[in-house]
Amino acid sequence: MQHDETPAPQPIDSSDEVIQPGAKDSWFKRHRKPLIISGSILVVLLVATGVALALTGAFNPPKKAVVTTKTVVKPKPTPPPPAPKYYSPLTGVEVPTAADETAPVTAMMIENSPDARPQSGLKNSDVVFEAIAEAGITRFMVLYQQQKPQLIGPVRSIRPYDLDWLRPFDASIGHVGGSAAALQIVRDGTWRDIDEFFNGGYYWRSTDRYAPHNVYTSFAKIDALNQAKGYTSSNPKPFLRKDSVAAKTPTKTQINLTISSPLYNVQYNYNAATNTYDRSQAGAPHLDREAGQISPRVVIAIMVGEQTVMQDGWREVITTIGSGQAWIFQDGEEIDATWHKDSQAGQVYFTDANGQQIALARGQTWITAIPQGAGGVSAQ
Repeated sequence: MQHDETPAPQPIDSSDEVIQPGAKDSWFKRHRKPLIISGSILVVLLVATGVALALTGAFNPPKKAVVTTKTVVKPKPTPPPPAPKYYSPLTGVEVPTAADETAPVTAMMIENSPDARPQSGLKNSDVVFEAIAEAGITRFMVLYQQQKPQLIGPVRSIRPYDLDWLRPFDASIGHVGGSAAALQIVRDGTWRDIDEFFNGGYYWRSTDRYAPHNVYTSFAKIDALNQAKGYTSSNPKPFLRKDSVAAKTPTKTQINLTISSPLYNVQYNYNAATNTYDRSQAGAPHLDREAGQISPRVVIAIMVGEQTVMQDGWREVITTIGSGQAWIFQDGEEIDATWHKDSQAGQVYFTDANGQQIALARGQTWITAIPQGAGGVSAQ
């Protein structure tokens, strides 16, 4: 008996599935639902992600970019140095240039007898030394550097002590002769001597006064004379100076200097409006003929010891080297002081009771020599 042999069924691998004719798209039909479900889930996830991103952007807006600006601090420019200041070595007053500090200094001997009054060129000057010349008659050695009046006089003769006070100023000296002792000194070749005796063209005699009270000059002529002789600069030794500050309550407003006699005794009255001292002599205001009231900023009296008379019997001898009592009046106050002059070339200076040097107020300064035993100083 014959048997038909039928092969046993084999397992089918899905990956090797064969689509039979007539079974078109059967695989897709079988798998469509799962694919649709998966696609729906993907779409939902994408939509959800977009919504989340949108919401995140709404609640957390993107941060703006921070731009960092570096601030450059520029160094402050160095301020220019202060402009230099220059001061007159005679008065301590500020002057425009360094050249003004070394401008030539000139001293003129000006008479003070009654026949010489009123004088010219006293008010507009820098420093004045006043001392007895002879027979109780005072005379002025007047120093100029910044001030240059165009009328000066009457010009008279010189004495040895004037030369002692003059030496530290490195100045020319204008005079009409002098005592024998003074002329021997001033003509030794070491002084800037501009004596009228040898330079007559730079002086003249006025016709409104009689000799010997009528010799005059001007700075137009004196400047030309100094220039002709090569005296074009000076190196004066200055006084110690300070700014002038008037006392709120002045303590000394009237000063009396007893020098020799009523014709030559001096009084100063403090002028609070100008912080200067209005000068009087012989009981009347002391006036410059052209410029009016003489009013120095600083008044100094120095006690010079008992004066003696030279061999000619009438010219005075004054000791200038050494030290002695002094009174300084400035800014409405009095300072008791000691004057010092260590040598002919050294400048006179002043110290207080503690030995400290005293600064003088800036401005015109008058120094009067008071003879010991014959004169005195009082103030109130």
